[in-house]
Amino acid sequence: MPSRPALLPRRAFLRSTLAAGAAAALAPHVVWGASSEAPAAPKAGPGQKVKLACVGIGNRGREIIEALHATGLAEIVALCDTHLGAPHTESILKLFPDVPRFQDFRRMFDKMGDRIEAVSVGTPDFSHFPVTMLAMSLGKHVYVEKPMAHSYRQLELMMAAERRYKVAAQMGNQGHSAANYFQFKAWTEAGVIKNVTRITAFMNNSRRWHGLNVADYLPEQPVPASLDWDAWLASAAPHRYNVGYQNGDWRSWFDFGNGALGDWGAHIFDTAHEFLQLGLPTEIKASLEGYNPLIFPQASTLAFKFPARGALPPVELTWYDGQKNLPPLPENIGDAVVDPNIPPPSAGAKAPVKLPPGKVIYGEGLTFKGGSHATTLAMLPSEHARDIASRLPEVPKSPSNHFANFLLACQGREKTRSNFAVAGPLCQAMALGIIAQRVNADLAFDPATRRITNHRVANALLDGPPPRAEWEQFYRL
Repeated sequence: MPSRPALLPRRAFLRSTLAAGAAAALAPHVVWGASSEAPAAPKAGPGQKVKLACVGIGNRGREIIEALHATGLAEIVALCDTHLGAPHTESILKLFPDVPRFQDFRRMFDKMGDRIEAVSVGTPDFSHFPVTMLAMSLGKHVYVEKPMAHSYRQLELMMAAERRYKVAAQMGNQGHSAANYFQFKAWTEAGVIKNVTRITAFMNNSRRWHGLNVADYLPEQPVPASLDWDAWLASAAPHRYNVGYQNGDWRSWFDFGNGALGDWGAHIFDTAHEFLQLGLPTEIKASLEGYNPLIFPQASTLAFKFPARGALPPVELTWYDGQKNLPPLPENIGDAVVDPNIPPPSAGAKAPVKLPPGKVIYGEGLTFKGGSHATTLAMLPSEHARDIASRLPEVPKSPSNHFANFLLACQGREKTRSNFAVAGPLCQAMALGIIAQRVNADLAFDPATRRITNHRVANALLDGPPPRAEWEQFYRL
C-alpha cells in the first residue's frame, strides 16, 4: 500500500482542485485518513440566523431550501447549481435575487467560505459526497438529502468526518423528526414492539427505469452553454453529456443513482433500523426481474439477514420493488397506511398505484403495519392487540421539524436526529443491497472486516468507481 501524503492546507486544496487536471498522489482504493487542521465548527447564537449556503437549488434541492428558509432560522448567503438559469432553478433564483451565485461548489467555498456556517446539499445522489466532505472539513454544518452518498466507502468516510470535525450533520429523511419516529421510539422502549424477527418493506410505484432497456450508455449530445457538465459529474466516472441523465433521470443508472431502495428505503424502514439496532446485514439474497448491468432492475426482491444483537433476535428484512412485485401480506392487514401530505415518487405516475409504499413488522405477539415518512404504525387486529391498546405509552410530540432540528443543532440548541452515526449504517445496509442488484447475486458480508466474502466483483464495488484525478483528494478530507 502506498504511503499517505500530507493533506494540502484548506486554501491550497481548493486552489488545486479548481485547477484543470489537478492530480492527487494516492491510489483511489486506499481508505484515506484525516487532516490535522480541522477548524472548529461555528455555531450561530440562539438569536442569530444560521448563515446557509445551498448547493443544488432545483427540483428536490428547491424544496429543501424552501423548507429550511420557512423555519425562520436561516439566512441564505450563497446559491450554487451546475445549471444556473435552467427552468428548475428559476424559482429559487427569484426568491433570493441578491444572493451570490456559483456553478461550482469549490469556487463558492473558495470565494466566501468565511461567511458560511452551514450547507444544504440537494444534488443528485452521486455528488452528495464531495460537497459534504469539503463542507465538513471546513467546519460547516451539513444537511444532505437521502441517501447520504453513493457507495459504502463514501458513507464510511462521511461518518468518520462527522466525528472528526464535530459538526452538526443531518440526513434528509423527514420522518425522523415526526410522529413515526417518536411513536416507534416510545413503543420500543415500552416493549410494545419487541423481539421482531421479520420485516416486509415495499415500494411498488412505477419508476423512471421501468420499461427502459439499454445496451450502452446514452449517446453524446452538445452540452448546453448554461451547464457546467464537469462540475455536475463531480467525482463520478467520466460520461458524455446526454439530457437523459438530467433532472432525476440519473436515478435510473447505477453510475449515478441508488434505485428505489436508496430513494425510498430511508423513508420506509429507517426507524425500524435505528430502534431495533439492526446495524449491517450478514447476508443478502437477491431475486431480480429484468436485470441490466447499467440500469436498475425492473423488479427486485432483496432479503437482508441481520444477526442477533445481544438479546435481540435475528431479523430478516425483505424489500420488494417493481410494479408487479407485490409482497405477501397478512390477510387482516386492511387498508394501506397513507399520509396525504407525503408527495408521490418523482416521475412515478406512469401506472396506477396498486400498493402505496409501506411495511409490515412481525414482533412477539403483535404485528404492525405502517407507511412511509412520518406515518405511524397500527397494530393488526388480534387478542393481544386488544389487550394492550388501553396500555399504550404516551408518544411525545416532536419539538421541531426535521429542517428546524438541523438549524437548531447548528445553534447548539438541539442534536440532529438523523445524524450520520444514525443514518450512515442504514445507508450502508442499502448500499449492500444495491451491490446485490448490480451483480445479480446473493452476497455474504462480514461486518467485522467490512468485506463481501463470496463475490470478488461485489467486494470491489464497496469502494465505488475510482474518482477522476482532480477529485481524488476529496477522499482524504
